[in-house]
Amino acid sequence: MARPVVGIIGNSFLINDQYPAFTCGQMNTFAVAEVVDATPVMIPAHPEASPLDEIMALCDGFVFTGGRPNVHPEEYGHDPTEAHGAFDRNRDRLALPLIRECVARGQPVLGICRGFQEVAVAFGSTLHPEIRELPGRDNHRMPPDGTLEEKFAHRHVVTVTEGGPFHRVFGATEVLTNTLHGQGIDVPGPRVVIDGHAPDGTPEAIYIDGAPGFTLSVQWHPEWNAGNDPVSRPLFQAFGAACRTFAAARRTTPLRRSA
Repeated sequence: MARPVVGIIGNSFLINDQYPAFTCGQMNTFAVAEVVDATPVMIPAHPEASPLDEIMALCDGFVFTGGRPNVHPEEYGHDPTEAHGAFDRNRDRLALPLIRECVARGQPVLGICRGFQEVAVAFGSTLHPEIRELPGRDNHRMPPDGTLEEKFAHRHVVTVTEGGPFHRVFGATEVLTNTLHGQGIDVPGPRVVIDGHAPDGTPEAIYIDGAPGFTLSVQWHPEWNAGNDPVSRPLFQAFGAACRTFAAARRTTPLRRSA
């Protein structure tokens, strides 16, 4: 049986600060190829290059990756400020409707860091541009110095809801994770269930209430050391199982766009 195909949402990037390209990190690619046990396909983060119906027909599930540009605050009704940082409006225009359509169809989605925030915004959440400025919150940003191993090292625990979907995936209610983000969920949308928190109260794990398919998303970066990490591995494996189930179902049932 053929492996499922997983689309990895790429990012816009300037090579040598001049040549425009779409890029996809090797960590995400090998997490999909080796841990999800799927064929990874990079999806250019531009709606004109990646029509929804075509990429949804091609892929059995999608990974919404991290990235330096943030979701534009206009997408959740806020005005942009300097604290919101850089934006990628083409990725916004692709990712947000793609997430909504995938959730409606039951097509698996896994959100990571920016992708976690995209899933939240797609379902009515607002974001705070700099959570370290909030009273009682820690600095969750990537350390500015050190090796890649040091930047992606475990930095805090995440406590998930007992009996919830993340508890079932991890087999524990408390797990160790890295943290490399500046923004965070401010007010969750009505269907966005916050299922895990950092010790300072920052939302770290969400899913979409009432969704017919896999919608687990995390604020940390599980793609780092995904095959060996006891938290990352079961998360990607659960996503892979959902992709295989979806792929098998649509071999017998035509895929229809939601109303």
